[in-house]
Amino acid sequence: MSETDSSTPDSPDAPDAYDPQLAHPSHELIHDRADALLSLHHAPEILTLVNVWDVASALVVADLPETKALATASHAIAAAFGYEDGERIPPDLMLDAVGRIALATSLPVTADLEAGYGDPGEIVRRAIGVGVVGANIEDRMRPHIESVENVAEVVKAAEQEGVRFVLNARTDALLTRDATGPGWNEAVEDAIERGRAYLDAGAACVFVPGAVDEATAERLVEGIGHLRVSVLGTPGGPTAARYEHLGIARISYGPWPQRVALAALQESALALYAGAGLPRDTPTTS
Repeated sequence: MSETDSSTPDSPDAPDAYDPQLAHPSHELIHDRADALLSLHHAPEILTLVNVWDVASALVVADLPETKALATASHAIAAAFGYEDGERIPPDLMLDAVGRIALATSLPVTADLEAGYGDPGEIVRRAIGVGVVGANIEDRMRPHIESVENVAEVVKAAEQEGVRFVLNARTDALLTRDATGPGWNEAVEDAIERGRAYLDAGAACVFVPGAVDEATAERLVEGIGHLRVSVLGTPGGPTAARYEHLGIARISYGPWPQRVALAALQESALALYAGAGLPRDTPTTS
């Protein structure tokens, strides 16, 4: 598995109680990881992020040579602690979870921080403090001016911390309309307008979750910019290779990897209940 930059909570030298403020990577490492994450967004190859939700899932994904960075999923982390998505999980618990992930790997970590828990600048400042170097912040279709101000607050907070933080500013414009119904064109135009404003305010990329088929992806790239759009991969949607061809910078998968893992767990449990043994290729160490 990937090496850690300092003592992990389970190591002999670790403190009795995990404190992410005391056990985070050094400022120099955070700075370097932020630069590395930003470079991955500017590369011609699409940045594919398989979302993780705890240290175990992070290490499994980080151990793959194809993995260049890690992204957390707020929905998946909340579910792991028994909370519904939508900022129901306490922000301290969310920061603790993403801090543990950042501490456990040498890869850059970008976190889904929902809408910023009422103070986007402060939540990002605290996230940087535990080793996170990028984040999604949702606009939840708040008024245009307020959404742009939130982006500016995040950028200012990162600048004050001396980190080129990679803000993947999310607009929910496409989540408000059915792709086959009336108002879809207006929703796409709204996403483009908001996306441009977020970039002007300092965001590195614009995250547009929703039904982004190839035609919509082309419109978003044309309107927002080449290698400036981030999308959510969904079952049956375009592949990462197709999005790369269209000029998309980044694809992530939100809660879907956790759901795949849980489906595999349930299938394994059913097999064991039916009398089957564990598969012979089951890893004997983690």
